[in-house]
Amino acid sequence: MSELIEIATLRLKFLQSKETTGGSIDLFEMTLQPNARMPIPHYHESWDETIYGLSGVSTWRVDGQDIDLGPGETAFIKRGIVHGFTNRSDGPATCLCMLSPGVLGPQYFREIAALMAAGAPVRPG
Repeated sequence: MSELIEIATLRLKFLQSKETTGGSIDLFEMTLQPNARMPIPHYHESWDETIYGLSGVSTWRVDGQDIDLGPGETAFIKRGIVHGFTNRSDGPATCLCMLSPGVLGPQYFREIAALMAAGAPVRPG
């Protein structure tokens, strides 16, 4: 699969999706450039999210608490918990993100990327 999707300062590389796993998971590598962030804290009603640090350090704000996630470290975000992320470092940070069950797939992120490229305001889902 390995599809790359660029959204502003984020790069997503899809490894598995709801389409390839029968809805079990979405699995993608996310690279955050320096100062990249999720502009609005959000939550997911219908899926859990697990993050595994691959390189660099990203900061995840989960339920009001900051978690610095480096290589080999994990964070679990239960559905319904408000969260967001940022890369406060001077270099890129990469993590593996798994959504369970798989609900978004790459199409969702392709559409967000197209809206951002067209200059449309985007509200996170």
